Amino acid sequence: MTAIINVPPSLDDEKFELVLDQVARVPADERLLLDARHAKWSSPYGLTALLALAQSRAEKPAFTGPEDENTASYWSRAAFYRHAEEVFELHGFVPRPKPAGDSDVLLEITPVTRSDDVHAVVERIQDKAKQILTTSLHLDPKATMGFAMTLSEACQNIVEHAGQGGWVAVQKYLWRKRLGRNVVVIAVCDAGLGFRRSLESSQGRRIAERWDDATALQEAVVNGTSRFREAGRGQGLKGVRRYVQRWGGRLSIRSGTARITQGEGDLVAEVPLEKHLAPFPGAQVQIVIPEHVEK
Repeated sequence: MTAIINVPPSLDDEKFELVLDQVARVPADERLLLDARHAKWSSPYGLTALLALAQSRAEKPAFTGPEDENTASYWSRAAFYRHAEEVFELHGFVPRPKPAGDSDVLLEITPVTRSDDVHAVVERIQDKAKQILTTSLHLDPKATMGFAMTLSEACQNIVEHAGQGGWVAVQKYLWRKRLGRNVVVIAVCDAGLGFRRSLESSQGRRIAERWDDATALQEAVVNGTSRFREAGRGQGLKGVRRYVQRWGGRLSIRSGTARITQGEGDLVAEVPLEKHLAPFPGAQVQIVIPEHVEK
């Protein structure tokens, strides 16, 4: 038997919860068909999270992509289909592969498994990111180095915590819905161990009485707790938080059944900590850096 999962027309980190709510009602060993025929738009988070969802299933899901040619073309430029053919059984219209070219895709969807992958990702995007941050977002040139560090740390999280590979994508676009100005978005998603199981794997770690996904996220993101015993480990996410705070951005990390969100200025989080979400293995990270506007 195959369960049909309807992908909403607009797919971002919030709307992806509608997908997970449907999946939560389906047994883990039952086959899925993700129906994205009516999709019109997706953020980098939506595309990388779709791949992670496929990665999480015992049987390869089926996937039917957008019927809208513009949407399908963008998904192709973002390299979604290139990786989807590995984790999905593709049905319906599949556009021909297209290079990212000079579009707003700063980094097409790229797999990350090892530390070498992280270095390659940062090298590929560094020059283009510098141009976008200074000319499109009007940030201080000093922001460039911190952006590379932030991208690196977000990807390194896959290497250290996932236990399997994941995906990263970076895009610049006009965020009309919330800001009405340009943003650069980093999305990093995997379906691996997640923060709770990763921290539990630390030998000798004392688990708090109220230990759950939300507590694990707070430990990792707010307190800088790491499963590694070496001094200084676990500081990467704290560095990401500082960068996001400095440039008025937003950091959101989902893992298991919880999500922690920290934002500045216009991107302040309405609900800093969400619990009892539909379960989704691994970790899904979104970082938003907005255009600087003189007041």
